[in-house]
Amino acid sequence: MRIFNGALGLLAPRKMVESLGGEPGEDQRFGYPARMFGIRTLVLGADLLLLKADDAAAPRILRQAVLIHATDTAAAAYAGARGELQGRAAKFTVAISAVNTVLAVISLVTSKPRD
Repeated sequence: MRIFNGALGLLAPRKMVESLGGEPGEDQRFGYPARMFGIRTLVLGADLLLLKADDAAAPRILRQAVLIHATDTAAAAYAGARGELQGRAAKFTVAISAVNTVLAVISLVTSKPRD
């Protein structure tokens, strides 16, 4: 999910806007933050996919994933409450970010501590 959403934001920001229920029209301002979101999410997804249980960086990567996704969830909820994201787009964005947060927490909690 992270890799797909990251690639979509990086490579096809207009599609991302449309999938969130927006209409980008002539306004190109969304492209820059979508690409920033995209590359960050893509790298995080790759880190988690390639993570080995004995990797010394595993605890840090897993904690960062929780922080990043929880912040995304809060930012999406805030944007929805302020009207910066409308109806369906706000709900969809919060849902995606919340699912990513839950997945990150599960990964952190179920990871084996290093000896």
